Amino acid sequence: MGARDFNGQGAQVLSGADGTVQHHADVLVIGGGPAGAWAAVSAAAQGARVVLADKGFCGTSGATAPSGTGLWHVSPEGKAREEAKASRYAMGGQLAEHAWMDRVLAQTWDNVERLKDWGYPFPADDQGALRCTSLQGPEYMRLMRKRVKESGARILDHSPALELLVDEHGTVCGATGVNRQRGDTWVVRAGAVVIATGGCAFLSRALGCNVLTGDGQLMAAEVGAALSGMEFSNAYGLGPAFSSVTKSLFYNWATFYTADGVAIEGAGSSKGRGVIAQTLQSQPVFACLDRADAQIRAWMRTAQPNFFVSFDRQGIDPFTQHFPVTLRLEGTVRGTGGLHLVDDSCATSVPGLYAAGDAATRELICGGFTGGGSHNAAWALSSGFWAGAGAAAFGRDTRARATRTALRAGGVALSTRGATPFDAQDVIRAVQAEVFPYERNWFREGDVLRDSLGRLDALWARLRTSAPAATATEAVRAREAAAMLATSRWMYRSALARTETRGMHRRREHVVLDPAQRHRLLSGGLDEVWVQQQGVKEVSA
Repeated sequence: MGARDFNGQGAQVLSGADGTVQHHADVLVIGGGPAGAWAAVSAAAQGARVVLADKGFCGTSGATAPSGTGLWHVSPEGKAREEAKASRYAMGGQLAEHAWMDRVLAQTWDNVERLKDWGYPFPADDQGALRCTSLQGPEYMRLMRKRVKESGARILDHSPALELLVDEHGTVCGATGVNRQRGDTWVVRAGAVVIATGGCAFLSRALGCNVLTGDGQLMAAEVGAALSGMEFSNAYGLGPAFSSVTKSLFYNWATFYTADGVAIEGAGSSKGRGVIAQTLQSQPVFACLDRADAQIRAWMRTAQPNFFVSFDRQGIDPFTQHFPVTLRLEGTVRGTGGLHLVDDSCATSVPGLYAAGDAATRELICGGFTGGGSHNAAWALSSGFWAGAGAAAFGRDTRARATRTALRAGGVALSTRGATPFDAQDVIRAVQAEVFPYERNWFREGDVLRDSLGRLDALWARLRTSAPAATATEAVRAREAAAMLATSRWMYRSALARTETRGMHRRREHVVLDPAQRHRLLSGGLDEVWVQQQGVKEVSA
């Protein structure tokens, strides 16, 4: 069997000797956050043999594990759900779909009932009713790891995936990767794969995001998968300049000041973050949670205790003292862009490949605007549940087939044949220089986007002709750098194609919403990035 060209540089046949450790499964889940954990549990419940591979330690790595998160948990009684949908539909620029919002609200409600049965410690109010609109990351993910193990799934910790495997028909049939602790390589041959690797935060040092570099999206794009909503990927998290914590709920009780103590008019967290970004371009911005009364202050301490750790260490009282703040790019983690889904099972456009959580687009329920927790948390547990079941059905169907030839589909930074050494850190710094600045990414403009794309495209061309990574450790970092670079190009090409302001996408020269552009933008490609329109389903609420 000859090599097939999946990514512009050919695909190598996987031999029986490849991989120090080999596994066989019906479903491989890549990523061990909430979406990946729910996918593994769901697939196993369908009778599938499941392997879950996590870049870190399943249960402690990722954006959810270290902190509290809101949850889009809305009662089916009365008009609560219709009101919840209407609010998000308008905020997201009318790109969400009511059928998907209904599905997520219903599945979230059902899965919360499962969490109750499994023993998650939801707090009770004064009347004894459980409050289920938030989850504490450490307890939540500790429980989910336990459920994954009890389901019979095998967990590969500290085992980042490097590339997908496809058969001679282009159907995804597994993946390869490395174990960071032992330094050996692994191969999982599977009937289907779920990408649950999270979004891309460009190594901006936001809490829990150091493993979120867009790896899954790159692997999927290499086998031909499309993305959607990548223009809605310029989310910045608000936090202290000296801390990685970007949980911004508490800033609703903050006043923002200049260095000389003058309140900044219009600055705010939920509304007015653009004023903060604009001010930060010329001077520091300070905050103080001086609008919180004693009762609110006490609640804050119990709701998100890790928010206060950095303040306590530095002897700062955030309720009475001014402290410097910044905006950290969180990209597709708090944005809505991700892998395009083609049906209710969360299948991608490539047979055998599914996506869940922040790795998948959230346009279906959020349109062009989301944020930390809430809708993203509900999407993770819902889409993970569906993707696991869908992958299990697909994987069982392939179990009875004859042995398939497996081809390595990842070429970027792995199978290149150039002689120039690949410096991952240089690539990462170059990408960050294009996507971090507010004047390039928060406040977008056509000429500036084209200027950045010129440098990003040239960097990609150099990457494609560089020498392959020499060691397993280098390969992991090289793939992270390549994924960040690919994400930035999909993001900016999509942003250039949307000549309006909608959701979190803002164009300086197109400051209003254009009703004629109420469509999705699909994107993809590696050497040549493409963008095309897709209509939004017209279904009444």
